[in-house]
Amino acid sequence: MNRQHVEELIRELLIELGEDPTREGLMETPRRIATSFEFLTSGYRADIDKIINNAIFTQIDETNNMIIGRDIELYSLCEHHMLPFYGRCHIGYIPDGKVLGLSKLARVVDMFARRLQIQERLTDQIAHAIMDAVNPLGVGVIIEARHLCMMMRGAQKQNSMMVTSSVLGSFRKSSITRNEFLSLLQREKPV
Repeated sequence: MNRQHVEELIRELLIELGEDPTREGLMETPRRIATSFEFLTSGYRADIDKIINNAIFTQIDETNNMIIGRDIELYSLCEHHMLPFYGRCHIGYIPDGKVLGLSKLARVVDMFARRLQIQERLTDQIAHAIMDAVNPLGVGVIIEARHLCMMMRGAQKQNSMMVTSSVLGSFRKSSITRNEFLSLLQREKPV
């Protein structure tokens, strides 16, 4: 990202909005926004192999227990309005000989969330990345998110939430597996 160019564009935008980018409160705004967008879109510059960083481990036994990472916080930007959406991601998978380091689930979520996104694609990208990384028997991903583009403008529905899911492998083929995943997500959260 060419930060200097982004700063110039933000100065121009401020002028088009009727503001004076040289006034005290706005003098540093172009720099701050450029820095913010560099971070908020860092997923474009991320490499999945570096994120996973060889944190793939051989499964100790041959059981195929479900592994779930739930309530993984996510923050992203809607590609239609460039307004934030935020929420929680739940990931479940059934290993087939390999498991992924637990923190890598959250890092994979962040990598795809830190792009201009729609929630449906974000959900699919996370599911496919887990599938590609450890080739499990199945993967399930659910995202629950609130979209400021729905809350602040347009419909202006402050209590709305969007829920998306992506199920692959045994999570798609077996209603028993899918229902186990969903029921485990409904359990009371530990203190």
